[in-house]
Amino acid sequence: MTQSTKSGHALVTGASSGIGAAIAREYARRGKPLVLVARRADRLEALAAELSARVPCVVIAADLADPATPARLFADTQARGIFVDTLVNNAGYGVPGRYLSADWKTHADFLQVLMTSVAELTHRYLPAMEAARHGRILNVASLAGLVPATAGHTLYGATKLWLIRFSESLDQEMRPHGVHVTALCPGMTYTEFHDVNGMREKVSKLPKGIWLGSDDVARLGVDAVESGRARIVTGRANRLIAALSKYLPDALARALISSRSKDFRDAD
Repeated sequence: MTQSTKSGHALVTGASSGIGAAIAREYARRGKPLVLVARRADRLEALAAELSARVPCVVIAADLADPATPARLFADTQARGIFVDTLVNNAGYGVPGRYLSADWKTHADFLQVLMTSVAELTHRYLPAMEAARHGRILNVASLAGLVPATAGHTLYGATKLWLIRFSESLDQEMRPHGVHVTALCPGMTYTEFHDVNGMREKVSKLPKGIWLGSDDVARLGVDAVESGRARIVTGRANRLIAALSKYLPDALARALISSRSKDFRDAD
């Protein structure tokens, strides 16, 4: 029996599709009760119906762009008597184009979902994990946080770099208390992410060898947080890209990424 089969629940944000849904399925496979959180209630209900034969599932429709959501979500699980010993901060999306092509409300919502809600949910659920001397926090970051910045999607890489550093620092703080924190850094993954941000046609031209399925990414991420790895980059090609970005001279690394950025970033 793995540690993920303890009596606590795994709360997964952005669980309605993509990597979030895949992580929920992976925890269900391991016998972990679930709290499924996302905006789209119909998709959450469908996922819960699929997984409830294996584990108890609680569905909470919530929009993390609303600054009041983290507190309400925490209060809801507290009122239900749910002990969340595994928190998966997965909710996220991209804002394509130039920084000035979107209004400030769009950027403010993005930062609320990808940074502020992550920090607040972690702050609210962490004390009970520390008290129990057992907890897991899996933060879904991205390879984009480990490579040079590109034009377009201006805040995306910056928020993912923040998430990686936040995860690594918190892991060092909490490891003596039995809590593991992991930054999961996938590269190109087969999900609807690129359909939503309008980049499917472009990214489909990228080499097949750099892509992974969401189920593979989920399994690797859950394995990493259970085993206490503070960071995992999924896929050999992505690990090579991360290593080259780290060890090549900065100017050369930026030039190489910039030369290919139009294949996966909308800078218009």
